Amino acid sequence: MALVCVGALCSCSSGKNTSLIYFEDLKAAGDGQIPVGTYELRIVPDDELMITVTSLVPDASVEFNLPVINPAERASASVQSNPKQQTYIVDNQGYINFPVLGKIKVEGMTTQELTHYLEDRIGESVDSPIVRVEMLSFRVNVLGEVKSPGKKTVATERFTLLDALALAGDLTEYGERENVLLIRNENGKLIYHHFNLNDSKTMESPYFFLKQNDVIIVEPNKIRKDNSKYNQFNAYKISVISTVVSACSVIASLVIALTVK
Repeated sequence: MALVCVGALCSCSSGKNTSLIYFEDLKAAGDGQIPVGTYELRIVPDDELMITVTSLVPDASVEFNLPVINPAERASASVQSNPKQQTYIVDNQGYINFPVLGKIKVEGMTTQELTHYLEDRIGESVDSPIVRVEMLSFRVNVLGEVKSPGKKTVATERFTLLDALALAGDLTEYGERENVLLIRNENGKLIYHHFNLNDSKTMESPYFFLKQNDVIIVEPNKIRKDNSKYNQFNAYKISVISTVVSACSVIASLVIALTVK
């Protein structure tokens, strides 16, 4: 028992210097500036877009909108849900099929660029069209030592690593702030990048702004790892002891039975 207590104390002391402070290098600094690069979210295949077109004469722009649908709910084909505006799914080649205009290559555009493009094209037949493009498929996954892990739906196109961690309820006290992993699917390859949340230079990284379907993994720190090993070893000991006790009980029963005979 004494050895267990000593081991637990050593485990705690080994992680004692782990900082829970974000960007610790700024702690002693006064005011300052951190350069942040420009950032634009680009449309990629499988993105879901909501595009609506209006104008001063509503009837003139109707044909440039997808019809509103009233889909059946999955639970019952006879039960109808609320009317819903149809959306566009970018195909594997980066195209959407737009009413009247036909197939449009949208991959690589920003939503603002697509807005201007559609306004110009639709403006050839409609006076002063107003186009609104929204991205509905911006989601990231936050896993590991955060308080609320899981898939997070993003309501804005400008979304940072800190925004993702905030949406996940922040790191737990067992999160390793010096080694946060980003995994991203880019140009057909899975790339990865490590962040150090104790260093303010993290905010200068080109990976600081997140993209669709990014995965953030917060590694457990040494205290959590040591505790996990201790708990596994403890569970193993209990299992062995339980097995030995059961075996002894069976043997004792047999000895008693034979003695009685």
